[in-house]
Amino acid sequence: MKDGRRGLLVVVEGIDGTGKTTLARRLTERLTEQGIPCLLTFEPTMGAYGSRLRESFVGHRRLHPDEELDLFTRDRHGHVEETILPALSRGEVVICDRYYFSTMAYQGARGRDPEEIRRINEAFAPRPDLVLLLDLDPASAVERIRKKRGEVPNNFEEIGYLERVADIFRSLEDAVILRLDGRLPEDALLEQAWDAVLARINRRGPDPRPSEDRS
Repeated sequence: MKDGRRGLLVVVEGIDGTGKTTLARRLTERLTEQGIPCLLTFEPTMGAYGSRLRESFVGHRRLHPDEELDLFTRDRHGHVEETILPALSRGEVVICDRYYFSTMAYQGARGRDPEEIRRINEAFAPRPDLVLLLDLDPASAVERIRKKRGEVPNNFEEIGYLERVADIFRSLEDAVILRLDGRLPEDALLEQAWDAVLARINRRGPDPRPSEDRS
């Protein structure tokens, strides 16, 4: 492929409260149990730009939309170069909890053009092989956040805002997107996601490198 990858990039997306982080973790555990080299990662990262974003999530004032988008883009640049591409080049399955589809939805809900965000990101970030998009109505998602996590929703989890975000997620069209019902039990979601990931691993086939080049 044009980015030189030999691995597989699987992204788990959805509004907050859909269970995407749990699904990403359990997929990684299943891959590890099957002896498949893999890496679990997430965005925003814990780097300088990502940490600044995380601090803004719980503050009293959101960052300006332009500053917020710039921080997400800078954070992703580093994540791609330092984590994602090296893992793909090693032939690993990368499971990423959020990626640029989240930026399209969350910053799109603040008035930015989702397709322009896609264009900017796809100029440097590898396209996923599979996007597992969990769909759940925002009211249920917020209720989960309150009950399961024992948390007060943060700046990114206010119901009106999440409704706009969910609408954009539902409008996204891409051949790599597989929509999953976020109302399903965790085990059922895992099995559906696993079947999709396994199908793409099998489609990828064996490592094309000569055996002497493999590490």
